[in-house]
Amino acid sequence: MNNLLELKNIMKKYPGVVALNNVSFDVRRGEIHAIVGENGAGKSTLIKTISGAISPTDGKIIFDDKEYATMTPSLSRDLGISVVYQEFNLVPQLSVYNNVLLGERTGSGKIICNDKEALKKTQELFNRLKIKLDPKETVENITTGQMQLTEIAKAVSKNARLLIMDEPSASLSTVEVENMFEIVQQLKNEGVSIIYISHRLDEIFQIADRVTVLRDGNYITTREVKDVNRNQLIALMVGRELLETYPPRKLEIEDEIVFEARNLTGNGVHDISFELRKGEILGMAGLVGAGRTETAKLIYGDAHLQSGEIRVMNEAVHITSPRKAMKTGVSLIPEDRKIEGFIGTFSIFDNISLVLCETYSKGTFIQKRKISKIVKEYFDRLRIKAPEMDTLVDTLSGGNQQKVVLAKVLANKCNIIIFDEPTRGIDVGARKEIYDLMRELSEEGISILMITSDMEELLGMSDRIIVLHESRMAGELQKAEFT
Repeated sequence: MNNLLELKNIMKKYPGVVALNNVSFDVRRGEIHAIVGENGAGKSTLIKTISGAISPTDGKIIFDDKEYATMTPSLSRDLGISVVYQEFNLVPQLSVYNNVLLGERTGSGKIICNDKEALKKTQELFNRLKIKLDPKETVENITTGQMQLTEIAKAVSKNARLLIMDEPSASLSTVEVENMFEIVQQLKNEGVSIIYISHRLDEIFQIADRVTVLRDGNYITTREVKDVNRNQLIALMVGRELLETYPPRKLEIEDEIVFEARNLTGNGVHDISFELRKGEILGMAGLVGAGRTETAKLIYGDAHLQSGEIRVMNEAVHITSPRKAMKTGVSLIPEDRKIEGFIGTFSIFDNISLVLCETYSKGTFIQKRKISKIVKEYFDRLRIKAPEMDTLVDTLSGGNQQKVVLAKVLANKCNIIIFDEPTRGIDVGARKEIYDLMRELSEEGISILMITSDMEELLGMSDRIIVLHESRMAGELQKAEFT
């Protein structure tokens, strides 16, 4: 048969939740098969079912014409199923080649410990995949894009016949994505089947042969990519048509300058200068490694400022910690929300109230009634989709987790917000909600510095763009100059 993988009526039930509901679809040999859907559609559960991380409640998995009631991690690995997850699983202190062959066994069943042999095998693999990277380099010294290529090489080294890629381009620049696509295309030409999961729909049309849509744990359809357009795909994903992805500006930006960075140097960046006006969304562009996040952390007091000056409302301020930044009215929504944005094992209420306890307390007593009123206000305003405010943040979709982080910032009454990759790992429906909220905030006079690797997002949301290159300012573009 032409199919390498078939899923038949896969069910996965958790207490009170049906994560997958009779999902059936197939993956052909040597095809790139995209899977799309909003957060909570069941994509992650599907990956875990195929790779053996979880067992389905019901249904059948057919791989290479053999039927399995369930997979296990060791069985899936032996069959040639490999997964490249969105979050890297690399050991920073080890070399690239040690990471690529970590735990790899020889034909005799022994784990490869010989450095010379491991280095040789990795170099041969890099040559085959046309990866230009020194295998001897330590992982903590390479770029994000090179880490992604290392993860792909690691998966392919296990003789992958089915490669599952979960949001592989989430933190990559345009050039790095193109490099990755060349490798993916080569693997396809070699007969490897690829399941490609991405919220970036343009990538689906660029690289995939077929696309399967999931919604709320249900299989919706599988289409040839050439037979569907972007708007049709979005409508299938969200169950409705989304118009005007990027909300238009209704009010003119005021001339009042609320923030100035003057010759900022430190944390690896040099001589960064720009200004931010009241109610403006200022886009910050640059390749991965250009110094965007490093600049944000300097402004937020999360890194040492060696020289330069920060001015808020025309007054020089000395921001030496995030705590001082927030008291000055400057806040940061970090790129990695799971590590820096919230505490996943805390509830929505507890996460938002963290920033309120100091303000609403008398001695050792917290004014819980006042805090509850404020938390409820932002829970409702941001339309956080959860059964109740006591819901753990870890259980929410990416878009709703981002809303919790934003609620913390708004509850703290900051008027300058840095959004670092505001829609990373967020589906198209939730993206629209985040964009609407950002525009709403800007119309209220809140100033936003938006750092993004998504070119469409950068052009669609920014009122003005500044560009960083190799940790320095490279230029500035007005709205009329955007291309």
